[in-house]
Amino acid sequence: MKTALVLGGTRFFGKNLVQTLLSKGVKVTLATRGKTPDDFGDRVERIFLDRVEKDSVIETTRGRKWDVIFDQICYSSHGAAIAVEAFRHSTSHYVLTSTLSVYGSLEKTCYEEDFDPYKYPISYTRRENISYQEGKRQAEAVFFQKAPFSVTAVRFPIVMGKDDYTDRLRFHVEKIMHEEEIGVPAIEAEMNFISQEEAGEFLVWCAEQKLKGPINACSNGTISLKNLFSYIEQAAGKTAKTTSRLTDENSSPYGVDHSWTMSNEKASFWGYSFTNLQDWLPSLIKAFVESEKKVPLS
Repeated sequence: MKTALVLGGTRFFGKNLVQTLLSKGVKVTLATRGKTPDDFGDRVERIFLDRVEKDSVIETTRGRKWDVIFDQICYSSHGAAIAVEAFRHSTSHYVLTSTLSVYGSLEKTCYEEDFDPYKYPISYTRRENISYQEGKRQAEAVFFQKAPFSVTAVRFPIVMGKDDYTDRLRFHVEKIMHEEEIGVPAIEAEMNFISQEEAGEFLVWCAEQKLKGPINACSNGTISLKNLFSYIEQAAGKTAKTTSRLTDENSSPYGVDHSWTMSNEKASFWGYSFTNLQDWLPSLIKAFVESEKKVPLS
């Protein structure tokens, strides 16, 4: 891989993806609307387009070629169909960022075969008209059934990191440090996570291997919300106040009603060595706690 186009590389683990590519000497083209600044300077080329407008994508990328295209921001069959048409002659391999959500709420560990995008019925719909889960299912279905290039769909669980613009981990840190209630339907439920650093690195590894089909990616190990809160309690010196009474203000962004986990056995079998969740999660939590301590009280 000598050249790569990245759609969605200006925030969260998209930045880690770009950084990993650059560290490997890959010539990176960053596709952006130009609304989110980045710190890559002249190390990347930038092209400006609107990902969900077909004419914008086609006209901006016409005649261009890249060894691999990474798509961090496809959330519907509409977006996938645009990519299939626009990049038909632009690449030989496509890496789509997908999600554990495509499996729905299975009450068992999720394996790749539990959702088959090769047979899933396609309904061409824009992102705003469907759920996140269905949008990602539709995106996978379009790519695997319609694309002339090979495709990897990387299914991530919740990604954690200091650049998480959704502030899901920070929500819990703030609630515990301010001694406010957190609404949790099942505090013993187990979950997988992956760090933003590893998510970016794994996407690049998939491209290097030219893996085809869907693949799960998560750090080794699971953790219950109860134990996650315990880490925060230890770092903050405060006790979590939890309740099963859920409101708009207190509901945990990680509030699943049963264990929601995935297997990374397939990627491990193919040679990827995942980190252990327990090796990086405590230090990340400590960083959030220390950051919160520096915020002046209102």
